[in-house]
Amino acid sequence: MQYRKLGSTGIRVGEIGMGCEGLIDKSREEVNAFIDLMEQEGANCIDLYSPNPEMRSALGQALRGRREKFVLQGHLGAVWKDGQYKKTREIQEVKESFEDQLNRLETDHLEIGMVHYVDSMKDWHTVENGPVMKYAMELKEKGAIRSIGMSSHNPQAAMAAVKSGKIDVLMFSINPCYDLMPASEDVEELWNEKNYEKALTNMDPERQALYEECQRRGVGITVMKAFGGGDLLDAGLSLAKKALNAFQCLNYALTRPAVASVMSGARTLEDLKASLDYEKASDEEKDYAPALAAFPKISWAGHCMYCGHCAPCPEGIDVATVTKFLNLSIAQGEIPETVREHYAGLPHKAGDCVGCGACEERCPFQVKVTENMEKAVRLFGN
Repeated sequence: MQYRKLGSTGIRVGEIGMGCEGLIDKSREEVNAFIDLMEQEGANCIDLYSPNPEMRSALGQALRGRREKFVLQGHLGAVWKDGQYKKTREIQEVKESFEDQLNRLETDHLEIGMVHYVDSMKDWHTVENGPVMKYAMELKEKGAIRSIGMSSHNPQAAMAAVKSGKIDVLMFSINPCYDLMPASEDVEELWNEKNYEKALTNMDPERQALYEECQRRGVGITVMKAFGGGDLLDAGLSLAKKALNAFQCLNYALTRPAVASVMSGARTLEDLKASLDYEKASDEEKDYAPALAAFPKISWAGHCMYCGHCAPCPEGIDVATVTKFLNLSIAQGEIPETVREHYAGLPHKAGDCVGCGACEERCPFQVKVTENMEKAVRLFGN
């Protein structure tokens, strides 16, 4: 398992994590088998959006004696009411559900306390200025959570939260289709087929800006819906009308700025094994670029997707990384200190480019790489 820093939290997470779908309505023996597999493969991050009490208790039992090996991402505002899930901002319900979560998980803390499902600016303002955020900060102060997160599908609400400085982690829906869609407070617009009938060009700029802002501010991203609920894996269901494999979806998400871990939806042990096999997959199996370039009515022409097809550079330049640093700096209107340091640490910089054009010949998206290298030289000075 490859591990990544979760923003500036100090937490290290395996790049493949697990959503809790597969743990719901499973026996305690079955839940234990999921955790056994995660431990065996070194996967350590689990998202716990569901407040299902039986799932929480089964997981708590499965974690006995190995709790310290796992990073738990629990949600504030997802509660169990009258035998079913409910989203709430009622602070007493939030508190009771959080205490129930700790008790059933047999722990005194969560690594990530995730404010649940903020998909509108109105809801963000309710959270930011109300008792839910105050409670989250109190939990962090006393160590009951190590970091504050927020889950969202809306780049506008997510950006507001990131810029507020009040969250450390963002859980966001990232895949090649959703990344084309403009912000909406109606999450169902992300999988509305009518929105994909017209020709679409390049990533939505608000989504791109969100990922870059997270990178700049040290806000780690955990990814949900990398497979689009499984639709992207089936040509008949895919919004792009072409299927991707699971490795391509995972690699796409993991190459976005600030992304640390993908919470892979796994309803069976076989599903989980398939995602964890990403760590053993070849570069060819992970390569999403040819598939994206062939999507009908969808074009990423001229937009660097950080896919790495530009490599190898005869001068040893890591072209994708230099381009990512360039885009991060352009988006901020200045060179962030961390970007400056990381660029300075590259063994070969943009100034080493000799303009041979080999990278441009290999790029599936017709990116003008040589121009980008010239921009990077002007910006970084070498």
